[in-house]
Amino acid sequence: MKKPLADLIRPERIEDMVGQTHLLNKDSSFRKFIDSGHISNMIFYGPPGTGKTTMANIIAKKANMSLYKLNGTTAGTEDIKKVIADINGLFNTNGILLYLDEIQYLNKKQQQSLLEFVENGDITLIASTTENPYFYIYPALLSRCTVFEFKAITKDEIQKGLLRAAKEINVTFEKEALSLLALSANGDMRKALNNLEFLSNSLTKSSKITLKMVNSLIDKANISYDRSEDKHFDNLSALMKSLRGSDPNAAVFYLAKMLEAGDLIAACRRLLCSASEDVGMAYPNIIPIVKACVDSALQLGMPEARLPLTNAIILIATAPKSNSAVLAIDTAISDVHQGKGINVPRSLQNTHFDGEDAKVKGQNYKYPHNYSHHWVKQQYLPDDIKDAKYYIYQDNKFEQTLKEYWDKVKK
Repeated sequence: MKKPLADLIRPERIEDMVGQTHLLNKDSSFRKFIDSGHISNMIFYGPPGTGKTTMANIIAKKANMSLYKLNGTTAGTEDIKKVIADINGLFNTNGILLYLDEIQYLNKKQQQSLLEFVENGDITLIASTTENPYFYIYPALLSRCTVFEFKAITKDEIQKGLLRAAKEINVTFEKEALSLLALSANGDMRKALNNLEFLSNSLTKSSKITLKMVNSLIDKANISYDRSEDKHFDNLSALMKSLRGSDPNAAVFYLAKMLEAGDLIAACRRLLCSASEDVGMAYPNIIPIVKACVDSALQLGMPEARLPLTNAIILIATAPKSNSAVLAIDTAISDVHQGKGINVPRSLQNTHFDGEDAKVKGQNYKYPHNYSHHWVKQQYLPDDIKDAKYYIYQDNKFEQTLKEYWDKVKK
C-alpha cells in the first residue's frame, strides 16, 4: 500500500521541520533541552497538521530507549497493560519511551494506569492531543508532564514545506498557485501536502500545478485574508468593534469573512470574549447562550457551524451593553499590582485560632444568612482599601434593578 506523501517526506531532523519557531529556534529552552538528549514527560497540544507527531518521532530517535507507540483512538486497556508488562524486559534496560497520540481519547482509568510508571520513571511519556490538555487529561498525569503548545503554521512556512515536497515528486508551481494552496490549508501542513498529492496525481501532460487547478480543488475560492498577516487581525478587530457598536450587519459580514477563510476557532473565541466584555452585566444570561452556540458550532463543523454562530453574532450585537465587569476587574488588578490589600481582614481568614500575640481575640465573622435579606454590614476588603469601589452599576435595566434592590437592603 502506497504511503501518503505527508508520511513519505516526514522530517527526520528538527532543522527540516516547518513552523513552531517559538519552540524550535536555537535560543529556545525547548530546543536546547531536546538537543541535550535528555527526555522527560511531555504533552504536545495544538491543531492537526502542526508537527506534533513529527516532533515526537524526532525526539524518540534521540533517546536510547525502547519505543512504543499507541493511538488513543484505537488503544484499549489491554494495549496499555502490554506496555507495562514489558517494563522489566530484557531489551528495556534503559526504560520505555511511550508515544501516545490523541491521548484525550483515553478514559480516566486508562490514563490513571500509567501514572505509577510515569512517576517512577519506568515509562517516559510523550503524548499529543488536539484538545486543551487541561480539560481532557487526568490532572495527576498532567502535573507530571510539561505541556508545549503547537500553533497553526503560517502560510510562508507551509510554502516552504510544499516546495520541499514538490521537489521530491518533481512538480512545480505557478507562483499564485503555491500561495493559494498554502493559504487554503489554514495552518495544517498535512492538509497542504494531501492537497498537493491529489493535484500531482491529476497531472497528465505537464508537471506544473496551476492556479486554476488549485481553485478547482479548494472550497474557499475567494479567501479574503491570511491568518498570519495584518488583515487577519484587522478583521478580528472589526468584528469585535462591530459587536460592541451594536451593528449586526457589519458583525455578520466580518463573521462571514472569517468563516470563509477557515478561521472558525478565532471567530468562536471573539464571540465568547464579546459576550462577557461588551454585554456582561447588562444581560448576563447571554454568556451561557453564546457558549452553547460556540459548542454547537465546534461539534457541527463547517458549513453548518455558520448557523449557531450567526445567531450568537446577532444576539450580541443587538443586546444592551455594559463594560462594568471589565472596569471592575481591571481596577482591582491595578491595585494588586501596586501591592495593596495584602492582609485579609481577620474576620475573613481561614483560621480559627488566635495566637498569643493577637490584639483582637475571636474571628468575629458574621454569617449573612442569619440576618434579614441575607445581608449584614461588615468589612470585606483589607484595611488599606476598605473604601475602594470596583464595581459601578451602569444605566441598563438589569444593573439598575440590582442597584435598586441593594440600595433598599443596605439602607
